[in-house]
Amino acid sequence: MSKIAIVTDSNSGITQSEAKKFGITVIPMPFFINEELFLEDITLSQEEFYKYLETDADIRTSQPATGEVLELWDKLLQEYDEIVHIPMSSGLSGTCETAMAMAQEYEGKVHVVDNKRISVTMRQSALEAKKMADQGMGAAQIKEILEREGLESSIYIAVDTMKYLKKGGRVTPAAAAIATALNIKPVLQIQGGKLDTYAKVRGKKQAKRKMLEAVQYDLEHRFAGKKTYIRGAYTCTEEEAQEWKKEMEEMFPDHEIYLNRLSLSVTCHIGAGSVAITCMREVEETGEVAFEA
Repeated sequence: MSKIAIVTDSNSGITQSEAKKFGITVIPMPFFINEELFLEDITLSQEEFYKYLETDADIRTSQPATGEVLELWDKLLQEYDEIVHIPMSSGLSGTCETAMAMAQEYEGKVHVVDNKRISVTMRQSALEAKKMADQGMGAAQIKEILEREGLESSIYIAVDTMKYLKKGGRVTPAAAAIATALNIKPVLQIQGGKLDTYAKVRGKKQAKRKMLEAVQYDLEHRFAGKKTYIRGAYTCTEEEAQEWKKEMEEMFPDHEIYLNRLSLSVTCHIGAGSVAITCMREVEETGEVAFEA
């Protein structure tokens, strides 16, 4: 049986300490903050990132350095036969395309997966990949399954402020000003590597209700008869996050709800104060996969 290494990046939300427990390698994503380079969860903590965000620092995301990724692969292949590498969706970054190009030099030993996910859903894919590897599946088979299942998930996000959507050019200054004045909260959806507007409602309470209804619809139609995971995510305070978890548990009492912060790459575009929910279909080949160690 081949030894398979599972590699992802910090866009998955998996911390370095969690990675050690899971047996997964996590590449820290680089951020340039006021032109200074930081590495997520290495030289940049969640708390520090949010402080920079509050002070309107100039924050830019970047791709991992090519040389460092190649060095990591070379090191892993001294111990493992193959690598399954799971970057963020190709629809949200060029990281996946770059990794695929680099992998061509490794004669089929590095399998780069584009399963159209990020943050909480990407985390689940990495955990599923690890379980499949432990079950004896080959890297090519794991890649095939993850890419097949990639679109079987959605993230819904209730954005608290229009500030960062305006800053990123997703809404015009005039539209942002009107929305703020009318207390309009956009509900965003990430599916298939795209960040789109799902709905616009008045007030955060209605935004949360809209997300819960969206997941309920997914369960009854899109995933009807299928086993699913429901997870929560947030960029708000811990207190508000726990309140959000309670609302999800009341709406979906048959699901075990876990909470994680949205990845910093997503937070860059939506800011603090947001809550999110995701619904994912369980991969039949693996069965239930624990979300936390």
